[in-house]
Amino acid sequence: MDKQQLSKDILKLVGGEENIDQVTHCMTRLRFNLNDNKKADKATLKNTPGVMGVMENGGQFQVIIGNDVPVVYNALVGNMSKSPNADASSGAASGEKQKKNVISALFDFISGVFTPILPAITGAGMIKGIVAILVAVGWLSDKSSTYTILSAIGDGAFYFLPIILAISAARKLGSNMFIAAALAAGIMHPTITALLAAGDTTFIGIKVIAASYSSTVIPIILAVWIASYVEKAIDRITHASLKLLVVPTVTLLIMVPVTLMTVGPLGTVLGNGLSGGISWLFENMSIFASILIGGTMSLLIITGMHYALLPIVVGSMTTLGYDFIIPLMFAANLAQGGAAFGVGLRSKNSKTKSLAYSTGLTAVMGITEPAMYGINMKFKKPFIAALIGGAVAGAFMGIFNVRSYVITGLAGLPSIAAFISPAISTLLFALVGGVIAIVAAAVLTYILGFQEEDAPQAAATSASTETAEPATTTAPVVTEETKAQDEQVFSPITGEVRPLSDVPDPAFSEEIMGKGFAIQPTEGRAVSPINGTVFSLSKSGHAIGLVSDTGAEMLIHIGIDTVKLKGQFFSPKVQAGTKVSVGDVLMEFDREEIEKAGYTTITPVIITNMHQYASIESAGRTTVKEQELLFTAKA
Repeated sequence: MDKQQLSKDILKLVGGEENIDQVTHCMTRLRFNLNDNKKADKATLKNTPGVMGVMENGGQFQVIIGNDVPVVYNALVGNMSKSPNADASSGAASGEKQKKNVISALFDFISGVFTPILPAITGAGMIKGIVAILVAVGWLSDKSSTYTILSAIGDGAFYFLPIILAISAARKLGSNMFIAAALAAGIMHPTITALLAAGDTTFIGIKVIAASYSSTVIPIILAVWIASYVEKAIDRITHASLKLLVVPTVTLLIMVPVTLMTVGPLGTVLGNGLSGGISWLFENMSIFASILIGGTMSLLIITGMHYALLPIVVGSMTTLGYDFIIPLMFAANLAQGGAAFGVGLRSKNSKTKSLAYSTGLTAVMGITEPAMYGINMKFKKPFIAALIGGAVAGAFMGIFNVRSYVITGLAGLPSIAAFISPAISTLLFALVGGVIAIVAAAVLTYILGFQEEDAPQAAATSASTETAEPATTTAPVVTEETKAQDEQVFSPITGEVRPLSDVPDPAFSEEIMGKGFAIQPTEGRAVSPINGTVFSLSKSGHAIGLVSDTGAEMLIHIGIDTVKLKGQFFSPKVQAGTKVSVGDVLMEFDREEIEKAGYTTITPVIITNMHQYASIESAGRTTVKEQELLFTAKA
């Protein structure tokens, strides 16, 4: 698939560059903050090849791509004339942006702050897990300098987490990231840390409450949020020639003391309260909490509400040294994979089987969107089975008090080191819980079953990938399916033979709709390439569906995007239901006028029911005339 073209399509369908305030990406999704979500063409995006789904959560407009999202993101940003994540002050006026309710705005803020930092804390967390494994198996001594260095690498991102969060929060808020980083560095300076630890500290006669800010989350986020208003207020009243000197100086002079005296202690109390509350819940109502969160985690992910858990996870990890929620994410993700495996086991469709197994494996590795949106939610009952599997595995993990000792961005098998602790039983229970999630979801999916979509009966069902324009059709020709025979396809058009990869539409170039060849016309008419029946004719005339007497389903698609001409320059000579023989005229079109209107006339000629054929064999021509052999579909 052409990622450049996909990125251009997405850019256009979200309303163009002028509608984008910010865009980031996670493991599988492009996450847009649009000035107006209503300007995005959600329906067309959903049907765009390469797009697995579209969602709106927490005020974000999310386009689900899958594992190729970094490539598509880079191509998208490269196609934009300005940075999509520039300072908010350079974007559209706030009055032009769509308003969000408080909850949506909060989720959007949390997502925007924590998603960019996940690679840093995930990498550091995995290093901590690897070090724990090496020590547990006796390959590394916890007294060695190697251990000290590796531990520092793993602990560094967590110890200086306030600085990392400050940069990310300022970027989200549209304030200066480096002033925010300086604010965080100021409250974490070793001298201030030692002074606060000694107690009885004052600043200009005002008592400073003792608190430790290393590895904390809420204090710095609150401080940077307030600092963003202070910074912008100072910027507004300062002359342009003095901004560089005055704005950062005054902002730091105000915010560092204010943070130390008020915001920091308040944030510390809130953070400790959240962590302590979650710890109490899991220690006193462990099974109930584990069933509830394990069974609803996938729903939380769909709605975007799982971002509300991120500060709790990070806070628990940095204050308690462990977390109860990551194991339940692990269970929910593996259950999604198990449900997809169940679909693969029960499905009779080879394509569905292949997709189910591949996306199921991806889910087990921690990336659930392909399985969740591409398989489980599509067939509905497997998604329900996945929720039940997550709840059952969550109950098991609650009973055995499974904890995560490392923050991981992918709650899947690669993150299993996160469960290693001095008690090896935690790792074993996590593995058993994961197996329960997979097996329970797979078995339930197999038992519950699901309704598979029937295979398309003819080319007309997808006569045009460019529009939802209905085609003029008759009822499908229903015949008893017999063993496919070789089908000779003669050229419907005189012109130059091209491979489908030359067609500027992924539905054809990626052979999503079928296999065959394209023709660059040198004349303006199309004749029948087979003996059979015209199954459909689009109202615009650009697409003709046929079915041969031996069962080959074909599509002749004259030009790309020519549906937009609404029939202009096309003159049909047949209608749906017409019996035709090789050489009968199907359509006349004004090739030159179509091209003057800005459209390419390259014409794909494809077999759409390729599941009945083994391969396509070219006649070996580079140019072709009407009724000359173009290719053979081999049974």
